[in-house]
Amino acid sequence: MVFASLLAAVALENYRPLTQPLRHYQAYARYARLLQDKMDGGEPIQGAIAWMAGVVPLLLVTGLAYGWLNHFSSVLGWALNVAVLYITTGLKYYSQAAEEIAALLKAGEAEQACRRLENWRGDEPDTLLAQDVSRLTLEELFSRSHRQMFGVFFWFAVLSPLGPVGAVLFRLSSILAWRWGSEGAAFGRFAQRIFNLLNWLPARLTAGTYAVAGNFEDAMYCWRSQGDDWEDPQEGMILAAGAGAMGVRLGMPVSIRGEWVQRPELGLNQDPDPDHIDSAVNLIWRGLVVWMLVGLLLFVAGWASY
Repeated sequence: MVFASLLAAVALENYRPLTQPLRHYQAYARYARLLQDKMDGGEPIQGAIAWMAGVVPLLLVTGLAYGWLNHFSSVLGWALNVAVLYITTGLKYYSQAAEEIAALLKAGEAEQACRRLENWRGDEPDTLLAQDVSRLTLEELFSRSHRQMFGVFFWFAVLSPLGPVGAVLFRLSSILAWRWGSEGAAFGRFAQRIFNLLNWLPARLTAGTYAVAGNFEDAMYCWRSQGDDWEDPQEGMILAAGAGAMGVRLGMPVSIRGEWVQRPELGLNQDPDPDHIDSAVNLIWRGLVVWMLVGLLLFVAGWASY
């Protein structure tokens, strides 16, 4: 059922990709903000309780719904798996955003490309140089492919006896870590630690996936030598492996809301351009094919063992 669920979710999302606005994400973001507003008193224990309130109820609902539906029919349980994977992932959704930015850059519309990047990232990069927009787009693409696809797929497979609980757990943990832990405040410390724990193995699998799908030696070199320099080492290994797999340079200082943010250099020495964005989308698709082939082999091996 795991392989069939993943395959169906990928096919459905490719046929009818999610579109903005993501109303389920907006609703959950408002709930996360409400929890923070009501419970953030500057103490880590308050962040832990808020995380429980933000994650556990949805896990219980998901698990109970799967158990109830699967009790009546395995087809209904499978359908719930597909539906939850569909709304928690979004390869076509974010790859289309990256491709739109690439198309704008190729047309010489650097300012519009930067505005589109702002809407996607949720911040305001000031620079309008095409190579900087391409660099930030590649970083967002690599990061989202992990948080919104590979990591979700991994935990869905690991906790598959509970239905889509693993997918919900990883996705919600990722959202709360990003929304609460980015400022380094005590309130978000628990959310960040939980996500780092859940993300330890998936992050390495995603980095390895980029290496297999691209230039293996360069990806592994950049992963080993540069990933730990990033503010978030787990994200750093993913970005470094992706940059090395494509032979491009990511990271480096960038101006956000008029303030320069110092960031280490990742990857190799080639400055990215719009064509690299399209190549990165293809790299991620190849990585997805690798995961699906592994899933198919595991499915066949399990079927043959009966």
